[in-house]
Amino acid sequence: MNTRTIQLLSQSSLQDYVDCALRFRLRYLERLSYPAVESEPALENEKHQQEGEYFHRLVQQYLIGLPAARVGKMANTDNLRRWWDHFLRAFPNREELGTVYPELTLSAPLDHYRLLAKYDLIAVRDGKATIYDWKTYRKRPRNEWLSARMQTRVYRALLVKAGTHLNKGVPFRPEEIEMIYWFAEFPNEPARFEYMTDQYQRDWDLLAKLSGEVTLGQAQGASSYPQTDDRQKCAYCTYRSYCERGIGAGDWDEAEAEMQAEELFDVNFEQIGEIAF
Repeated sequence: MNTRTIQLLSQSSLQDYVDCALRFRLRYLERLSYPAVESEPALENEKHQQEGEYFHRLVQQYLIGLPAARVGKMANTDNLRRWWDHFLRAFPNREELGTVYPELTLSAPLDHYRLLAKYDLIAVRDGKATIYDWKTYRKRPRNEWLSARMQTRVYRALLVKAGTHLNKGVPFRPEEIEMIYWFAEFPNEPARFEYMTDQYQRDWDLLAKLSGEVTLGQAQGASSYPQTDDRQKCAYCTYRSYCERGIGAGDWDEAEAEMQAEELFDVNFEQIGEIAF
């Protein structure tokens, strides 16, 4: 087994670890490239992911000051035009968001690692911060599922830890932070998650626990990364045939939003030098 020592953790890698420790080992320690299709129909799903990524770029251009009409000309598919129209209706005045930090990366020490997250947008107004995350899911996921995701827990906790420079040198209190998932297909149904000090403490305790398990697992070897018992998670995993958990990909048209392949719009750590995973 050719493994690497990782130095960075993200919401994506921690979610993989929580969902299936074996997937975490194969993807981040062994860096195994296994070309199983995540979902069917493959070409249509790939196109949807590419459109979602491009939508994020359109929003970023708008937030840094490009005129909406100019940005809108780059929406060159039916999905993009619809999502962009929905976005402008939901956010007609970027100035009302306050001071905006689009596509911002924050990091903080976590045990033997650095915890990193790339935010679609952090907006600061009157000493309060709102985290926005743009989603192009075909189905509106349940708030309970979103609340439990590592993204929700990491993004809010990391802003408390590492966001002082965004607030004139004053750390944000958890109660001054809110996270909003905005769905391009469901523009009037955002998911909003406020934050509390006790939630922050539980989140950071969990992150410390998980990082400790990863550290122990790297010391003990492959046996420390068991396969998930939840076979539903395997239908959308690129390693399912490697693990003898099936060959065919899950059909996104029949799946709940939470079982679809994860969107790939957060920072790609595999492109950050030799220390990344």
